[in-house]
Amino acid sequence: MQGDWVEAPNVRRGGQSGVQRVRIGDGPLLYAKRQVGHIYRSLHHPFGRPTVLRERDALLSLQQLGVQVPEIHYCGVERDSEAGWRALLVTVDLKDYQEIDRWYAEGGRERYGEQVHRRLLEQIGITLARMHRGRWQHGCLYAKHVFVRVTGEGDEAQVDVALLDLEKSRRRLSSRQAARHDMRQLRRHSSWNEADWQQLIYGYETAFGSAIRELRS
Repeated sequence: MQGDWVEAPNVRRGGQSGVQRVRIGDGPLLYAKRQVGHIYRSLHHPFGRPTVLRERDALLSLQQLGVQVPEIHYCGVERDSEAGWRALLVTVDLKDYQEIDRWYAEGGRERYGEQVHRRLLEQIGITLARMHRGRWQHGCLYAKHVFVRVTGEGDEAQVDVALLDLEKSRRRLSSRQAARHDMRQLRRHSSWNEADWQQLIYGYETAFGSAIRELRS
């Protein structure tokens, strides 16, 4: 089954990878990541392993940590004598979630007001802290990988946060290693001002259980 490309196939990591949007009958919207020869190498896998398996491992682990991520619909790999590894990872659409920058662009902050916005920033921090406490590092944490959903009206609106694109995720030796890498990267690749960032850090450190001095500089 084929669908519309939302990420056209590109060549990297010695292979090819792309993502299509598909729907099976009346079922939910799905995203199919199709890869050929797209691998990573590590101490445990010196000869290479399909990156979708690393992403699958991260998705399952983060779910257990209480982090909202896309649900896995299917994951499978096979060895092709000519092309090398062929891999397919199918995940379910995060219904009603949108990129944080798109939420801002569509006037979400103005619509819901500063009290809800502060709670949203804190929830982003809490979500990231849960991931890092489990020693998982996202590895490519840009604002575009932070998805939010705000439902309801007024100050009682419900805020939810999810993380996407875990292809480069990996376990670190310590939670602080994971935290330093990701949070510095997020700070560089986000448009939050200093006051917004400190609100996010407040939620982060509350959930993390201790302060991380480097995050406040």
